[in-house]
Amino acid sequence: MTVNIRQEAPRQPEVIELLHQSDAYAQSLYPAESNHLVDLETLEKPEVSFLVARHDGVVVGCCALVAAGDGSGEIKRMFVDPKARGMRAGRALLDAIEQTARDTGLTTVRLETGIYQPEAISLYRKAGYRDIEPFGSYMPDPLSLFMEKSVV
Repeated sequence: MTVNIRQEAPRQPEVIELLHQSDAYAQSLYPAESNHLVDLETLEKPEVSFLVARHDGVVVGCCALVAAGDGSGEIKRMFVDPKARGMRAGRALLDAIEQTARDTGLTTVRLETGIYQPEAISLYRKAGYRDIEPFGSYMPDPLSLFMEKSVV
């Protein structure tokens, strides 16, 4: 099964529906203070690269890379439709976001994910991400895991 990844605008009905699914999933796992989701307006900012995964033209996943201004970028809104799991869309998105980081001159990619998402944690660890302390504006949270990877 082929998954195609391209940079696209986040304000599309299929993408917005996927983001709603992502919100509902996060809210089912974590209290509001442990959800660090960014909104649609943030995803449209110039410092954000938003990638969409499609299978046969249908949106099956998305993720964003937010440039921090210090040579690093943060992965936000990484989500794959549960119906598309097994297509390796998550890995394809991760590979594409790392290439986007390199293409835009970033040297490090960071992320925050929740401890109740073993599939995501496994994906990141298999891709070479290592645990770090909270970064940026994040505060320590027992429900959060912070990771990074050099992409040079």
